[in-house]
Amino acid sequence: MLETRGLGFVAGGRSLIRGIDLGIRPGRRTVIMGANGAGKSLLLRLMHGLIRPTKGEVLWRGAPLDRTARDAQAMVFQRPVMLRRSVRANLRFALSVRGFAGAERAEREMQALEQARLQDLAHRPARVLSGGEQQRLALARALATAPEILFLDEPTASLDPASTKAVEDLVARAHASGVTVVMVTHDLGQARRLADDVIFLHEGTIAEAGPASVLLTAPRSGPARAWIDGRLYLDDRKS
Repeated sequence: MLETRGLGFVAGGRSLIRGIDLGIRPGRRTVIMGANGAGKSLLLRLMHGLIRPTKGEVLWRGAPLDRTARDAQAMVFQRPVMLRRSVRANLRFALSVRGFAGAERAEREMQALEQARLQDLAHRPARVLSGGEQQRLALARALATAPEILFLDEPTASLDPASTKAVEDLVARAHASGVTVVMVTHDLGQARRLADDVIFLHEGTIAEAGPASVLLTAPRSGPARAWIDGRLYLDDRKS
């Protein structure tokens, strides 16, 4: 579905990502993990086409990323970006940009509000919502456009347990409907709940990759073992 070949990124004379070869299989939930500065968020942005690699390439269904590929993707950030308008208007704007109009757009708006349990807040300014409500809106806004693949960058990092569960439930329902999920998290419990596959980054390279059932219980690489044992410092604000 999505593939990187020799992916690299250099900034300020430093190689932040190098030699990344990976493939994202359709219908799977791939979780990207690693310690502070490993390059997780940067890799996500490179795969989504928000940043152009300095080396290598990202392929979508065997072809370079283009507008058609981007229209088949959506991304939710750790700190959601809310437009200065109502909850429902945030949804309407995202759908309009993707070409939805009329009755179909209105129906998608209502479905998104229901899925995120935001019906009663539809006319409230999005920027006054709580952190958990904003993240549910950001996720519902992304899913309303019917993406084939959803990129999530630490979507629950600053949320309380109840809000985290609400976001995880939305992700699980999206996956059940056929959406491929690629997610960055430092939460080992969350990875165990959600991941089918895990990619573990260490200093800008892939230290280990494989099924979550194996990598999260019996990792082979030193960096992955150290991280799971709690011997690597975690602070994804710099990753």
